[in-house]
Amino acid sequence: MQLKNKCILLTGATGGIGKHLALMLARKGANLILVGRDSNKLETLAHQIQNQGGNAKTIVADFEIAGTVQQVVQQATIAFDGVDILINNAAILDFILFDNQSPERIAQMVQTNVTAPIQLANAMLPHFRSNHQGQLVMIGSILGSLGFPHYATYCATKFAIHGFSQALRRELVDTNISVTYIAPRSINTPMNDAATLAMLAKTGGNVDEPEKVAAIIVKAIENQKQEVFIGQPESFFAWLNGFMPSFVNLGLKKQARLAKEFAAKK
Repeated sequence: MQLKNKCILLTGATGGIGKHLALMLARKGANLILVGRDSNKLETLAHQIQNQGGNAKTIVADFEIAGTVQQVVQQATIAFDGVDILINNAAILDFILFDNQSPERIAQMVQTNVTAPIQLANAMLPHFRSNHQGQLVMIGSILGSLGFPHYATYCATKFAIHGFSQALRRELVDTNISVTYIAPRSINTPMNDAATLAMLAKTGGNVDEPEKVAAIIVKAIENQKQEVFIGQPESFFAWLNGFMPSFVNLGLKKQARLAKEFAAKK
C-alpha cells in the first residue's frame, strides 16, 4: 500500500514510539491526525511535521472521559475528508508487584489499553465500510502472548488486544478492511522507567530503540501484514508459550526471581 495522501489517525502520537511513527509516516506523504492528551506536545509535533513539508492536524483527547471516542472519530473523519488507517498506539504500563497495584490504576490501564482502542475500532468501522476499505493497526506487545511476572495487568490488556485483533480480522475476511497486529518487545521510551531498564539489564532482556520499532511498523502497514512480532528470542518464547506454557514457566523462573528484586522496590 502506498501511504502518500492516505489519512492516518494516530493515538498516543507524542509518547513512546508515537512521535517516531508520526514523523516517518509524514515523510511517506501521509496526512496525519495526531491524538494525545498534551496539547503543547501535539502542536510541537504538528509544527515539526509541517515544517518538513508534511500535513498534520491535532486532536486533544483523554479516553478516560466518556464520549471521547465518538468525538475523536467525528473530528477525524472531517479533518481530511475521511480516514484510511487507524493506528491504536496509546497505552500505559506498570512494572510492579500485582499486590501493590491499586484498583484505580488497574481500571485506568484496562480503559486506556483495551476499552478505548476497541471502541475506536468499533466507531471507525462504519466509515471504513462506507469507503469499502480501511486498515486497523493495533499496537500490542510480546507480552500479549507471553505472560511475564510483575506485568500482570499490562499482560492481560495486551492479551485482550491480541485476541480482539485475531477475531476481528477473521470477521472481516470478506471485506477490504484489514487488521494488523504489531507485537514489540521492550522499547527504550519513558514508559520504561529506570527500575524497569535496570531489571531488563539484570535479566538479559533486550530493549529496542523506538526508531527501529517505528520503521518496522511502517513497513508492516505498507505491506498490510496480519501479525508482526519484533525481536528474538522473545518472539520465539511467545510462540512456544502457545502450546508449551509449562516449559516456558521453567525458563522464566530465574528471570522472575531477579525481576522481583526490582519490582519490590517500587
